[in-house]
Amino acid sequence: MADAGTVRLGGMALANGLLVYGPTHWAAAIRGDDGEIRVASGRKLRLARGPLAGIPLLRGVLRLAEAIAVIPEARRSLPEARLAIEEAPIGVAFALSGMVAALARWRLRSVLAQEAVGAVAGLVPALVAVSRSDAALWHGVEHKSIAAYESGGEVASAPKEHERCGGNLILPLLVATTLGRAAARTLYRQPPPLVRLAVAAGSIGTAVEVFAFSTRHPEHPLSRVVHRAGHLVQSACSTREPRAEDLAVGRAAMDEILRLERR
Repeated sequence: MADAGTVRLGGMALANGLLVYGPTHWAAAIRGDDGEIRVASGRKLRLARGPLAGIPLLRGVLRLAEAIAVIPEARRSLPEARLAIEEAPIGVAFALSGMVAALARWRLRSVLAQEAVGAVAGLVPALVAVSRSDAALWHGVEHKSIAAYESGGEVASAPKEHERCGGNLILPLLVATTLGRAAARTLYRQPPPLVRLAVAAGSIGTAVEVFAFSTRHPEHPLSRVVHRAGHLVQSACSTREPRAEDLAVGRAAMDEILRLERR
């Protein structure tokens, strides 16, 4: 259990290393082709601050944008870093996802059912990207490194599944996206771009709010469902048990982020 002095950390698995971020900074570590560990770090863009940090839905979108904005910064500072999407053969997955969504609109009469199938199909490329690359291994490094830091335990014995994993966003995002798109298509035969953008932003914001609620109230029935779904995704395809040399890369990233956040 994390104490009051513990820095709240998040992370992102790369295809060949780990990216972690705290309230104000980010740090990344990879093992290069020559076997050496390379580390880079920097200050994190902060969007969810001041009055904006207190606006429901909007704050969730801004926090997700903060996490995504770290990626190009890390790539510029650490050119050898690679993303999972660059390593996995997901072209076929994207094509099949689009075909399933199109087939659902053609064959299913219910708009809600069409959007539910389309939302689920849209997850396939991301799951393929993680499961078919080393990102699943580095996802395990991320979870074990952060869990060990928060609990004060050993990294090697820490679980590879984590209660704050982004996988816990999947179920609420699927539900919010399905309901939002179905509502838009009920109001508009062909929803205009601004409406589609609003639905996407609202779905993300809702999913992040549910994610945060579930983290604060883990015993609530809703939280149990969200965490169970996220844990299933993690254990089934999005995490693998790392080796000692992989955990060493994770330690380098953790040491750097904690050095920066504790200054």
